[in-house]
Amino acid sequence: MLLCCVVSSMVVSAQTKHTGKIIGSDDKLPVVGASVLVKGTTLGAQTDVNGVFTLNVSKGAVLVVSYIGYTTQEVTVGDGETINITLQAGKNSLNEVVVTGYATQRKKDLVGAVAVVDMAAMNKQPVASVENQLQGQAAGVTVVTSGAPGQTPQVKIRGANTFGNNQPLYVVDGVPTTNVNDINPNDVANMQVLKDAGSASIYGARAANGVIIVTTKKGSGKVNISYDAYYGTQRPKGGNVYDLLNPTEMMALRRLAITNTATLNTSTPTTPNFDSNLYGPNGDVLPEYISAGGFGPYGIKSGDPEVDPSKYNVNPFYTSGDASGFYRITKANQAGTDWYHEIFKNAPIQSHNLALSGSTDQATYLFSMNYFNQQGSLINTYNKRYTIRANTSYNISKRFRVGENMSFSLTDNPQANQNDEGSAIGMSFREQRIIPVYDIMGNYAGSNTANLGNAANPVANQQRTANNYGIGNRLFGNVYAEADVLKQLTLRSQFGGEYFSGNNHSFTYPQYENSENGILNTYYENSYSGYNYTWTNTARYHQVFGKHDIAFLAGTELYRNQYQALGGSNTGYYTFDPNYVNLSTGTGTPTAYSNLSVDKLFSLIGRLDYTWNNRLLLNATIRRDGSSRFMNYTYGWFPAASLGYRLSEESFMKGISWLNDLKIRGGYGVMGNQINVTPANAYTTFAQNRFNSYYDITGSSKSTVPGLGQSTFGNPDAKWEKDGNLNVGFDATLFNSKWEISADYYVKDITDLLFNPNLPGTAGTATQPYTNVGAMRNSGFDVAVSTHHNLGSELKMNATLTFTSYNNKVKAISLGQQEVPLQSGRFAGSYINRIAVGEPISSFYGYKTNGFWNTQAEIDAANASAPTGVYQDGIGLGRFKYVDVNGDGQITAADRTNLGSPNPNFTTGLNLDFSYKKWDLSMFWYASVGAKIWNDVKWWTDFYSNFGGAKSRTALYDSWTPTNTNAKAPIQEVNGFSSSSTAPNDYYVENGSFLRLRNVQLGYTFDPAGLKKVGMSKLRVYVSGANLVTVTGYSGVDPEITGSGDNGAQQSSINFGIDRGSYAPVRTILFGVQVKF
Repeated sequence: MLLCCVVSSMVVSAQTKHTGKIIGSDDKLPVVGASVLVKGTTLGAQTDVNGVFTLNVSKGAVLVVSYIGYTTQEVTVGDGETINITLQAGKNSLNEVVVTGYATQRKKDLVGAVAVVDMAAMNKQPVASVENQLQGQAAGVTVVTSGAPGQTPQVKIRGANTFGNNQPLYVVDGVPTTNVNDINPNDVANMQVLKDAGSASIYGARAANGVIIVTTKKGSGKVNISYDAYYGTQRPKGGNVYDLLNPTEMMALRRLAITNTATLNTSTPTTPNFDSNLYGPNGDVLPEYISAGGFGPYGIKSGDPEVDPSKYNVNPFYTSGDASGFYRITKANQAGTDWYHEIFKNAPIQSHNLALSGSTDQATYLFSMNYFNQQGSLINTYNKRYTIRANTSYNISKRFRVGENMSFSLTDNPQANQNDEGSAIGMSFREQRIIPVYDIMGNYAGSNTANLGNAANPVANQQRTANNYGIGNRLFGNVYAEADVLKQLTLRSQFGGEYFSGNNHSFTYPQYENSENGILNTYYENSYSGYNYTWTNTARYHQVFGKHDIAFLAGTELYRNQYQALGGSNTGYYTFDPNYVNLSTGTGTPTAYSNLSVDKLFSLIGRLDYTWNNRLLLNATIRRDGSSRFMNYTYGWFPAASLGYRLSEESFMKGISWLNDLKIRGGYGVMGNQINVTPANAYTTFAQNRFNSYYDITGSSKSTVPGLGQSTFGNPDAKWEKDGNLNVGFDATLFNSKWEISADYYVKDITDLLFNPNLPGTAGTATQPYTNVGAMRNSGFDVAVSTHHNLGSELKMNATLTFTSYNNKVKAISLGQQEVPLQSGRFAGSYINRIAVGEPISSFYGYKTNGFWNTQAEIDAANASAPTGVYQDGIGLGRFKYVDVNGDGQITAADRTNLGSPNPNFTTGLNLDFSYKKWDLSMFWYASVGAKIWNDVKWWTDFYSNFGGAKSRTALYDSWTPTNTNAKAPIQEVNGFSSSSTAPNDYYVENGSFLRLRNVQLGYTFDPAGLKKVGMSKLRVYVSGANLVTVTGYSGVDPEITGSGDNGAQQSSINFGIDRGSYAPVRTILFGVQVKF
């Protein structure tokens, strides 16, 4: 198809070809990548490596030429075919042309809150996705990443905007989508973030979480071939990552806990009994073996009959529960196994990108191919991605243009189970270190012996996922036609969307090495496919008369989305060969499922942009959406208006020589959100379930007749979430345009939040529907500052600082409720975070502590003053002293309180770029300040009483004893109490602030004159490092924590800041090359 289009473009009647060259006024060198846009249209080009562009335009057309750091110029096309332009350095780069909702504008004319991303800085971060690159690059945007290959980062624009999914809407080349994870970052030309209603409400029902505009690259000038590649290694954190005890120290901790239990907090102290079939009668001798058949391993040595290898009997591929007949022989690892580094290894990362671009008299074209391969530092995790792209445009005549932007991607990315206590990462801090990886015959060793807890071998867990995979395919793009019906009137029709499909396969092996083994093998697979399309039709009228510049846009948009999936599972396989295992070869009872979902959206769009005398600026938008997701409230209106005034044009400001441009602006509007419900939410449904809808109708106790039971409640009255958004701000350029400042203050009142509140027990087991029951407010500041300086004749510096702060407060929850519990973790009957009225969303919850109970006199006095005679349940020496928050003289559940928020007070990013002759150095620092982290790892490692797994050095060396009352951790005991380890409290809450050197890069560009001899126009080599420095007070592996759920539940954007064993970002060192021909 593309070949036919190219051929057809060559036979179209010849048009007027204009070639131009752009140089900078400061160094007289070509300006590479400058934007050349035909005013009032979307037709344009970018300059090539020689500063040259080619466009087919008519005489009298106005070209808008812009580039970061230079003054935007408007040039009228004359009779000549050659246009030479000199851009003035340091003059109002606020004039840069940017893409907004269905239109383009000069940056200086924006009156909404729009963050323009510095692509030069972003592109120096060699990461998998544009979402990862966005961290710290745009004020108002918070991005939380992890080290897991292919994991979608959490992106929030101006904080949490809903009780559900907070991911923003992406618009790629005019096509709305929620997924940009498989877009090749090398293909991206520019990005803008629409943060307020004035800029984003034109996207209506999908705009409440913010909108990110992504425009991919186009071809211009002569044929240009480029090759960009890098290769490097990723290194996990070194050292004793979880600060765990070695086996000798673990033995000492056991003695300490037994001693404390026997002698303290008891009315009848006894002599400690250290007897153990593992450590001997005094509990102080490390065993040589931890497993020797059914015998207690203490005292068994090499050569003893109990460890005769001929007795060994373990079948790792057993298919039934015959593990009771196994005879295991496992030597102790007396030095201690470093489980973290048994599953985390150095891993390679590489990317190769080849692109061909250029233009002719009638056409522009860009073709690219990319191969990206990131092997995870966690064994058997990876992300492989293959992408191809074709972007072309054709001038059929002077007034008619067509084009397309298409990409196809193939990904192979089995998602890693992370931030879950049951994952391999979770087991790396739970499995005791005395256990080796393998037994004497090379099979997996584990906790299947006395006194070693119930954790699983993390190496076995992860190695058994080696044949799991997740393959995905995606075709994404658009085609468009554009016609200049009149000089002032342009019609555009665009049809875009995506088709995707994929499948996932996983096999669960039987376990034989652990104290809690799964004896069944289970195979699971599913296949999915879907599509969505958006058909957009717009008419834009633009007229300039006198001091008035006015543009109208009106249009319609139709969206349809469909997704379907089919899957199943089976058990009882006699072979584990992945070439044989499928749903039909298991001996168990197969299970299957399928689902289908469809939703639609039809919209009317209106936009007005008006400028008077380059001073007064007005923008107004309105959108009417009709959604199939809402039955009785199908339609919604989303208006917005913004006003700006350029004070620097006033005569009384002219005398201020250091002020080049000053604009104040403000606006208000309404955005919507429909992402948290599906059309099925409106319907009450019934289904068969063998547990509650099968009946013994005959009364024989032998018959089961399938029946129907209610499975969901419907709510046909659900409607849009609404975000009323007020924004005020200013933009300024100072000191001969060397400094630029943009600042905004906003207030977002979000109402009709969709939520599914808990139903009373009388409602049965049916799932509750989503109803409009919540409200909350976000407010904060966004600031962006940039500067550029010539520090010498050949030394240049550019710097950009972004600052993002927001405050969140829940205003209301359903039916007068004051809170909604979220996660409980291991604290039975208590929860650790919640959504509560008057607090930030997802705040942590529990008891505040005030040290420990150090003397019996303290305890007796507290109990004597308590109304019930017991001040605190489980009160005792060395245990936590809880704060009486409500002042009733005793500790009860009513004293639990807010323990802090996982939302940061502010985040900031700093880009520094230096260039000297042919050398360039860039650094990107990122900081997050004020967020709290719930370190759930401590529950496992800091309390001897909590299961029998590995423990931390804190538990042994910094826990309470009668001689160490200023300790960090409470007393170590054999049993747990609500005053020590069984109730949530602020012991687990830590400051998650951090400063990170996210990226540093040193490059060298070779002299172009010498390269011409070998046919090159550019050759740059560089070395880059990522995550090399992190400064934090957090005691865990890493302070950047993504979302999580209880026991492997689906991650949620409102459950974050809980560390259950995260896949931390890794240090990366790589070498790269950039070549152009």
